[in-house]
Amino acid sequence: MSIQILTDYFLQYGAFFIFLIVLLEYLNLPGFPAGVIMPLSGIWASKGEIHFGVVLILTVLAGLIGSWLLYLIGRLGGKTVLGWYFRKFPTQEPLIREKMEMLRKKGCIGVFISKLLPVARTLISIPAGMIRMNFWTYTVSSFFGVLVWNLVFVGAGYFLGETAILA
Repeated sequence: MSIQILTDYFLQYGAFFIFLIVLLEYLNLPGFPAGVIMPLSGIWASKGEIHFGVVLILTVLAGLIGSWLLYLIGRLGGKTVLGWYFRKFPTQEPLIREKMEMLRKKGCIGVFISKLLPVARTLISIPAGMIRMNFWTYTVSSFFGVLVWNLVFVGAGYFLGETAILA
């Protein structure tokens, strides 16, 4: 999918497009990778098509909502969901088991660090729910991890966009 097609979607659907793609990514569902949409939205912000703060708020909110939903899945039906997930994606079982053990030991610091790592950042939510991590502790840790991750990607697009405009 080309940058022009993504830009056309943004022009047609506006900020909702950014929110939806980032939400899908944080839910680990198929969609456009947020690693493409977030920098692109930063470029759009640098061109004045959307405010940088709006992009950051939308992406962090989408990340938190996606994280909360996966936390809830882990909390309510984690063993069942995890069994299904392991059958569908057997190669990820060791990673998730490792993250569950890390969460038991590291708690909120483990969530924060995991939110900064590719793949682990979306998967950590289910084990956090399964071990019944305090929801507010989980939310604060997730918020800061999501904020840092998204700020790096949106900010990179914003500053690269500024460079591209000046060139």
